[in-house]
Amino acid sequence: MRILIADRLPGRFADAMRSRGHECVIDAGLAEATLPGAMDGVDVLVVRGTRVTPEVFASADSLRLVVRAGSGTNTIACDEATKAGVLVANVPGRNAVAVAELTMGLLLAVDRAIADSTAELRAGRWDKQRFGAVGRGLYGRSLGIAGLGNIGLAVAERAAGFGMRLFAQAKGSRSSEATRRITELGVELVPDLVTLASRVDVLTLHVPLKPETKAMVGAEVLDALQPGILLNTSRADVVDTEALLAHLDAGSLSAGLDVFPDEPGSGTADWQSPLAAHPRVVGTHHVGASTAQAQEAVVDGVIEVIAAFERGEHLNVVNSPTREVADHTRDVSTGTG
Repeated sequence: MRILIADRLPGRFADAMRSRGHECVIDAGLAEATLPGAMDGVDVLVVRGTRVTPEVFASADSLRLVVRAGSGTNTIACDEATKAGVLVANVPGRNAVAVAELTMGLLLAVDRAIADSTAELRAGRWDKQRFGAVGRGLYGRSLGIAGLGNIGLAVAERAAGFGMRLFAQAKGSRSSEATRRITELGVELVPDLVTLASRVDVLTLHVPLKPETKAMVGAEVLDALQPGILLNTSRADVVDTEALLAHLDAGSLSAGLDVFPDEPGSGTADWQSPLAAHPRVVGTHHVGASTAQAQEAVVDGVIEVIAAFERGEHLNVVNSPTREVADHTRDVSTGTG
């Protein structure tokens, strides 16, 4: 198979694929606009942050599988993939620790004004009087977690180590393992998101982007949270941006954000964002999963997905395979297509 890696991945991924007899093309410089022109003869596309638009599927002549080297697939036009007979797979859970670590880092940075303090020091200004009075501390404060999946539970474990009280939404059904961890951590469950926001000092978001989660954090939730801190390391679109900006402007909320609306489709770009520039926001460049440890774990997951594909199996596939897709998979796995 011809495999295109349109992002940066540890080198051992390409080595592993080549050892299995596959051709690997690595082009981390590809972006949303240029990816469609690079699809000739590509059977498998691997991406991290690069957007996979409908134009990619329109221009591809042999594409059968897109692998998102991470959990979220909202940057991939999954409906168009399904229409084109292309499987879309992800690698869930492998980056949970990395995202949880950044979440706690953002919380500490907001509470202790670390970014502003660093900026003042770099500018040659010493202001202990100002920065010595801003931090409230985390011990004994309450943290609400929207989304108790792998990442949410990893955040809960770390927040518990800081002595925070933990809250989350009740859910109809959870695995026995998740229920055990929730019980052990002493997470108190409440009926809905507004109630959750009203009970906590900090609300952190760890949900996938779906129709039911789009803009789920709006004015009502933010009203219930204030005064408080909002953390978002999931997807920007789960928050109503205008409502968040209004609350930030009013001085009733602060935020730690790793995701933003209309992020650039490439690794580097000139870009302006009212959220990223807001003085009550501490921001990072959508790097929640970008630790060396996480990327090594993700590579293992991508290798497993492609190995399964070779065997004619659908591992972590997120769209609805048709018979045409299944037939293509068998062709690749048997070497007859």
